[in-house]
Amino acid sequence: MSDPVLSIRNLSVEIPTRRGILRPVDQVSYDIAGGEIVGVVGESGAGKSMAGNAVIGLLDPPARIAGGEIWLQGVRIDPLEGEEMRRLRGRSIGMIFQDPLTSLNPLLRIGDQLVETILTHLDLGREAAEARAVELLDEVGIPAAAERIGAYPHEFSGGMRQRVVIALALCAEPAMLIADEPTTALDVSVQAGIIALIKRLCRERGMGVMLITHDMGVIASAADRVAVMYAGRLVEIGPVADVVGDPRHPYTDGLMGSAPAASLGQARMRQIEGAMPRLGAMPDGCAFHPRCARAQDRCRTGETPRIGAGMNRAACWYPLEGGA
Repeated sequence: MSDPVLSIRNLSVEIPTRRGILRPVDQVSYDIAGGEIVGVVGESGAGKSMAGNAVIGLLDPPARIAGGEIWLQGVRIDPLEGEEMRRLRGRSIGMIFQDPLTSLNPLLRIGDQLVETILTHLDLGREAAEARAVELLDEVGIPAAAERIGAYPHEFSGGMRQRVVIALALCAEPAMLIADEPTTALDVSVQAGIIALIKRLCRERGMGVMLITHDMGVIASAADRVAVMYAGRLVEIGPVADVVGDPRHPYTDGLMGSAPAASLGQARMRQIEGAMPRLGAMPDGCAFHPRCARAQDRCRTGETPRIGAGMNRAACWYPLEGGA
């Protein structure tokens, strides 16, 4: 892999409330290289999307970055605000959201939306921008792109709308792409095509991709590495084949066991007992210990295990070894 396009260092996000400070992202660190897809996975509320929104500067107040650093191509971006962040958001970082209808203006033709984005971020005239828009639609697999560029969003299927959104995210040729649940709103038959498209564009353009999802099948088919989050914390990270085939953190092992593909030939799927703790009621020690069959006294009190300082892959005092 090349040098990191994106470096997240000890990132923490806080939300002040009347009952205290909530921390949906707690000292998370990882890198994404050019041409690499890092899948970020975990249950709903694990902090996946909040971390992505922090990177791209889309945290909804009163949520705020409370600690850590975010570096994009060697430039620190977490202190940027207002117009500086807006220019960066389109030019250097592209974003794909879960529902394409929320990313497209239903009253404007898709060509107008593409051309407006291109003119905002690139030094091109309108004629060149219109030609570029057609090229982008063709690149993401819109049939008869030159004819369809005058269509409105409602004239496309869900999968085709998501391809238009991907074209929008690529307008300014960003170095980094954040895809937040890009296939969840789509039929299963369409999902594979969208994932294959993101993989191809990542390789051809040398972009770094943060792929946020709760679907382990998407992670296994698309990602180079996987970062597993739980209760705002990074609990395991590594090459996708290693993490999926030989998980070390008990939570990751539970995720693998609860996936339908892992249960073929078994009487029933395994499940992780209990529920993820609320942000306002985080337990001491390891956040996963109330649900963990391997938990011991050290897990329940004192220092929270973190990746690093001898824990290179899993943030666990008693990690699984070799599928144990």
